[in-house]
Amino acid sequence: MTFVRVAAVDLGASSGRVVVGNVGPDLLDLDTVSRFPNGPVERADGLHWDVKALVDHSLAGLAAAGAVSSIGVDSWAVDYGLLRDGELLAEPWCYRDSRTEAGVARIHALVAPEELYHRTGLQFLPFNTLYQLAAEPGLAEADQLLLIPDLVSSALTGRNVCERTNASTTGLLDVRTGSWDAGLLALVGLRPDQLPELVDPGAEIGSHEGTPVLAVGSHDTASAVVGVPMTDRDAAYISCGTWGLVGLELDEPVLSEAARAANFTNEGGVDRRVRFLTNVMGTWLLSETLRTWGEPDLGAWLAKAAAYDGPVTVFDVQDPRFLPPGDMAGRLVDWCRERSVEAPTDRVAVVASVVRSLAEAFASAVEQASSLAGRSVQRVHVVGGGAQNALLCQQLADRLGLPVLAGPVEATAVGNVLVQARQHGAVSGTLEDLRALVARTHPPVHYSPGAP
Repeated sequence: MTFVRVAAVDLGASSGRVVVGNVGPDLLDLDTVSRFPNGPVERADGLHWDVKALVDHSLAGLAAAGAVSSIGVDSWAVDYGLLRDGELLAEPWCYRDSRTEAGVARIHALVAPEELYHRTGLQFLPFNTLYQLAAEPGLAEADQLLLIPDLVSSALTGRNVCERTNASTTGLLDVRTGSWDAGLLALVGLRPDQLPELVDPGAEIGSHEGTPVLAVGSHDTASAVVGVPMTDRDAAYISCGTWGLVGLELDEPVLSEAARAANFTNEGGVDRRVRFLTNVMGTWLLSETLRTWGEPDLGAWLAKAAAYDGPVTVFDVQDPRFLPPGDMAGRLVDWCRERSVEAPTDRVAVVASVVRSLAEAFASAVEQASSLAGRSVQRVHVVGGGAQNALLCQQLADRLGLPVLAGPVEATAVGNVLVQARQHGAVSGTLEDLRALVARTHPPVHYSPGAP
């Protein structure tokens, strides 16, 4: 087979798209045939996801894609739907809903965070699926739990499975065996029969109107890491979108107390690699700031910030106050006031402060990852939407004193289609071979430390 045409359904927490990929030994061409909005919806009891709309948009996008050899679905992690007799009991909760706070307290009263880390390898995030389930009132009514991308794959095929890279983000998977941890399931009142079969990227789930649906790295970061054009093992990556996922790809997990204290996670990757990374607040801070201002043109504001020569406040982007939707600029002022720090005085200063603070947080995470894993880092790859942010990439290079290679922007879709194409035999080899194809066909933009 010289090339294959496949479709990637790529669902993000703020938007979704259907991308067609034409892939061959020296070909990697993407065409976005459909884009659609997504975001938490406010209901009477809190924040939810409109999965029906996601499925409807995905189906419309696949119809626009035309004939393809297969379909793969990826999405954000941790969120789930509860089903009974094949029907959703309710709209899935959004991880940004505050209900998870009660779940954290309940779990930590039963299992120490140190033991959880030893068993699951996951960083502490208050919205991990484990904590969500501890605050879930409807669990006993359900006969099946499916994560978001598996819900969409189920709607396409009628078959329920759980793809392993996304399962690794739940806090319910044994980090060493890659299987469900029966003790943790029991802790939240979840029966093993409520969870579907685990499958690896490349497995065939079923078919949609005669077209095979293949498992890919269904956690979008797992697919994005496949799409990083890393040609050496001494590179770090930042998958930069709503979140900034900063880390290294390893062969074995790092389960030290130092890694736990630094809040680094060991998530599953394609080909059973380990994604050793930490979550850093990403471009959500910028997009939410501009949304509340009613100013949609990010490029214009970044240009103003690049020309800004006034004082720039560096703040802690990881402060929990910046997690929910709302007035980020106002919260930044509050953060500064509480610490007697000079706050930004105008909107350009706010944008400059957000970008500089993101660069500082990303750089610190790269340095921590290198130290904790005992691996030298000589370059940093930035993929996803943040790769288009030249100001952020240059400031990151300056802060680290290392070259930053930006792109591809569509890394998640790239990784999704590459896993499918390899299964069809259109490309072959290891992840390094797939990434070499990315580097040849989508050469990254280079940012050197100190460049003007």
